[in-house]
Amino acid sequence: MTKIKTVIIDDEILAIDLIRNFLANHDDIEIVAECQNGFDGLKAINELHPHLVFLDIMMPKLNGFEMLELLEEHPVVIFSTAYDNYALEAFERNAVDYLLKPYDQERLDLALDKARQKIKVDSSKSPELLNLIKYHQETGELHRVVVKHGSKINIIAVDKIRYIEAMDDYVRIHTEDGKYLKQQTMKYYEEHLSSSEFVRIHRSYILALSQLSKIEAYTKDSHKAILKDASDLPVSKSGYIRLKELLNF
Repeated sequence: MTKIKTVIIDDEILAIDLIRNFLANHDDIEIVAECQNGFDGLKAINELHPHLVFLDIMMPKLNGFEMLELLEEHPVVIFSTAYDNYALEAFERNAVDYLLKPYDQERLDLALDKARQKIKVDSSKSPELLNLIKYHQETGELHRVVVKHGSKINIIAVDKIRYIEAMDDYVRIHTEDGKYLKQQTMKYYEEHLSSSEFVRIHRSYILALSQLSKIEAYTKDSHKAILKDASDLPVSKSGYIRLKELLNF
């Protein structure tokens, strides 16, 4: 019998115990790791290459969605969470399953049956999990950004961002502590950062208003944003209009 290598990721030890006990009734399941945060879960998945992951959403350090975004491979995922306000209908369409705590053996067994079917059709090429990640990325206001650089993971609080710069298929995020590259679009950040705190001042720049010191004329139709550290960024005609609307000058 081919074993289904399984990783359980949940910050509550009682939840891990419950899943482990339920899975003990299935001879084809082999639990290869139990993790209590997204960092350990990410490491376990990259090192152990499981077929199946039971994943909580709200966890310290790195939540379930942020962890999925950083994965280089995508096992079948069953969400196990106490929260029902994460676009439940969308999860039911795109994820293998969404277990709402508390649940019983029968409910987990149903989810496991779905996972077995998905694993049979080669889950690494299945678009459902990628669609789910994309859905999460396209909804809601950002409060932090997760950036992977080599083996290092940086979690950037939005209030630490000074400005964002377009770099072809990437963006460069300028923060108080350094610069970080991330493969994402300017449009994404324009839509998901707080519109009262960030403004698109140029096709290549999104500025945190907290960093703005003053605005100076540059050419007839353009201006410069002078930042608090005395550096400057170009401001287009449309960007100047946006600034006027936000700052009421």
